[in-house]
Amino acid sequence: MKCQSKPDTVRDIVLASLFSIILFAPVRGADGQEEPVARTRVPLGQFVTVTSPVDDIVYSRISSAALRLQQQATQEDRPAVLVLQIEPGTSQFHHIQGLSKFLTSSQVANVTTVAWIPATITGPNVLLALACKQIVMHPDAELGDIGRGKPLEAEEQQAILAMAQKRHNSKINAAIVRGMMDPQEQLWRVRVRSMAAGTDELETRVVTKDELETLRRTNVTIENVEIVKDPGSVGLFRGSTARSLDILVSQTAENRTSVATLYGLQRDSLRETAFEKENRKARLIKVDGIIDRLQESFLIRQISSAVADGAQVIVFEIDSPGGLLVASITLANAIADLESNKVRTIAYVPREAISGAAIIALGCDDIYLRPDAKIGDAGPIEMRPGQPFERAPEKILSPLKVALRELAEKKHRPAAICEAMADRTMKVYQVTHRDSGQIWYMSELDIHASNGEWIQGPLLRETNGELLFTANGTRAHELKLAESPVSDVDDLKARIGLPVSTKLVPIAKTWVDRLVFSLNHPGMVMLMIVLGVALIYLELHFMTGILGIMSVLCFSLFFWSNFMGGTAGWLEVVLFVLGLGCLAVEAFVIPGFGVFGVSGILLVICSLVMAGHSWTFDFMTNIEELTWQTGQIMLAFGIVFAIGLAITRYLPSMPGFDSLVLGPPGGGADEPRLRGASLAGTVGSGVSIEIGDKGHALTMLRPAGKAQIENRSVDVISEGPFIAPDANLEVVSISGNRIVVRQVPERA
Repeated sequence: MKCQSKPDTVRDIVLASLFSIILFAPVRGADGQEEPVARTRVPLGQFVTVTSPVDDIVYSRISSAALRLQQQATQEDRPAVLVLQIEPGTSQFHHIQGLSKFLTSSQVANVTTVAWIPATITGPNVLLALACKQIVMHPDAELGDIGRGKPLEAEEQQAILAMAQKRHNSKINAAIVRGMMDPQEQLWRVRVRSMAAGTDELETRVVTKDELETLRRTNVTIENVEIVKDPGSVGLFRGSTARSLDILVSQTAENRTSVATLYGLQRDSLRETAFEKENRKARLIKVDGIIDRLQESFLIRQISSAVADGAQVIVFEIDSPGGLLVASITLANAIADLESNKVRTIAYVPREAISGAAIIALGCDDIYLRPDAKIGDAGPIEMRPGQPFERAPEKILSPLKVALRELAEKKHRPAAICEAMADRTMKVYQVTHRDSGQIWYMSELDIHASNGEWIQGPLLRETNGELLFTANGTRAHELKLAESPVSDVDDLKARIGLPVSTKLVPIAKTWVDRLVFSLNHPGMVMLMIVLGVALIYLELHFMTGILGIMSVLCFSLFFWSNFMGGTAGWLEVVLFVLGLGCLAVEAFVIPGFGVFGVSGILLVICSLVMAGHSWTFDFMTNIEELTWQTGQIMLAFGIVFAIGLAITRYLPSMPGFDSLVLGPPGGGADEPRLRGASLAGTVGSGVSIEIGDKGHALTMLRPAGKAQIENRSVDVISEGPFIAPDANLEVVSISGNRIVVRQVPERA
């Protein structure tokens, strides 16, 4: 629901109504007819954030904004409101005093200055709030304690009291200011009835102890007396308390948008103007194409890079038909959270922001579209091979609607309209606040929950139950979803307050980004897996170590690219390493092929499949993607198997390789034998190793190792326990390249 502070008394309602009448009442000519121009007398407005410490730059920013409003208000004969959002901090008293004098001077007499206090303010900065014509506070914020627990110097007190005595703000008097400056001052709130000059008026005042004694001696009747501040306590007033006492503040509000609504200001007034000397840093990030996990990871890196570079404004140029739901929501939340880093985010839509792209736009502080650009249609769909798109089930729609509502409330947009982007059954109505007359848009459920605070109006034509909500730039602005449309980038810069000289150059892809995109191509993924496994197979033949290093490099690139692409994590890496460990145990520790071998293969395949998979809300989509990934991995292993057969069949007979590769036995039809030479060397092509040949171990056999048999160094495997070096051996079996030996006792 739209946050809106509610007047506490009938008197406030009447005053608010009178204010609206004064601002928007039609002007009539001599003939009694309404002047058309009078209907457009919307007040001018500008928000300016006052940061600490207040110095010459802050003074210049505020004074320039006030004078500009004063001039424009005079030229256009329109009311003007300058809202100073005062942030907590401390400043030098003389700087605060100078700015306060300017705000109360005749230079800006036609500008209504409003102090907006969203958080507790103490110290000299309080003087800025007292200098404004009106004060609006958050209900939980506090204002006061100018001396921060200590009385101010006499000269400073006189300067503050002199400003208070001007009665610039009718809610402030000298007694309240004294209570803020001196902890020992006691304040009373009295209601008096004056009988002077034949009048009978009831008036509420805040007075000090001396002023109360004076009142009791005058010709007034004191109806009620209550203590506002005890002696010894700091003069710190909470927004809700001050509002109930009808002192200090004119209204309370929950957020910046509510303040603009109180004064009838357009959303454009919320945008602050930047100045050349502030050197505001702006960065442009393009969001185009399909939004997938790879795109999500890339954009997150670009956002982090912009924030690390000190960007104060990030413009997202969005031109996309959408993509994965999870990736879109993750990006939208990441953008929305940039508010905590004091980074202003702008969505610029030159053509379309549909589906997931619309969700990303909703995460930005402001949305600017070209007049004919489109935004909306964020309904989740299921994509099945060979079948048309289908609407996602309720179990997917429900969390999406929750996410859209959270984004809308965080960025002060109509939540019902945002939900209608995903749910075509959602009906949204124009509503009017019963007290302030504010226009907003809500669902029937929200209207009912407001308990009569909002009055239901007509149904929006875009939410008639047939199609998902979609609007162009002009309509989105009318429905308070976006700002008024812009024509181009230069118009955008002017609207968001960037200097004309600012160049919005897209953040370029680094070589890392280009490499990640290349390695995540399906063909490259297949190539890395095939090479990784094939190089391991070759390493078992050549035993050079180089091929093993190259295999490790291939798998490292595979996992790194998927890690950077957002589909892999440390779990996949751990499973892969564990699988290789199981295969190593099977090959070098436990003879044969059993549990460790099967487990190792399954773990390796599982890790490779998981590394390339991005999880979604839809179970069937997950199954289809897992099936595709598994088929891709199995195809890669099939290619490796074919390469292995070719190596076994042709490599030993190729010139230059016949003396390096262990070939299959083929010495005779009746006995298996190993012909050729081992990796350690050769003693002639006519020498072969047969069952029963003797030799000795060159290395420790655990159970695999090196042995010298028939004056040749070959790779062997023990058929039983480990065998120490120099032990006598005998060949017991030969199968392909596998030579199995056993230890024999030494001859006497």
